[in-house]
Amino acid sequence: MNAMRSAFRVFTVLAAAALLSACASTPSDDRMIRESRAALERFVERDPGLRDWRDQAHGYVIFPEIAKGGFWVGGGFGRGIVFERGEPIGRATTSQATVGAQIGAQTYSQVIFFRDDAALRTFQRGNLEFSAQATAVAASAGAAATTSYERGVAVFNMTRGGLMAEASVGGQRFSYEPL
Repeated sequence: MNAMRSAFRVFTVLAAAALLSACASTPSDDRMIRESRAALERFVERDPGLRDWRDQAHGYVIFPEIAKGGFWVGGGFGRGIVFERGEPIGRATTSQATVGAQIGAQTYSQVIFFRDDAALRTFQRGNLEFSAQATAVAASAGAAATTSYERGVAVFNMTRGGLMAEASVGGQRFSYEPL
């Protein structure tokens, strides 16, 4: 019973920290662009095959940090920058909601590649949403070589910190605003 209380306290502290960081003031565009580019470089360092994805994609959105937490019901939030042909064109946010067996809190980075103009425009109109757990590939050495676009979109995640155990269902939504 004490272990359960301790785990719940740790979860509560981590979840509160994740929510406070998500609700913090909006970073400047310049800072977000720098953080997004640095996050993409970390993805490429982890899997050099992602360099081809970056170079060949029509566009991509990078979320340098998404914070999520859960205890049966979970949620997450992150901010990022949208790039078209390597140039920043807009801001994006993502929010997640999940329900099911889950406990913990973690932060991770995410990059979503858009194969063509149509896929990028779908994202910009706010028409992209998907199951948070089902569509993302963990960025690791060689993952880029075995991944393909699905409906013009490919998603890679890279854990930054924390610990989350989950077997949940839910979704991830996005919003877009031009720079």
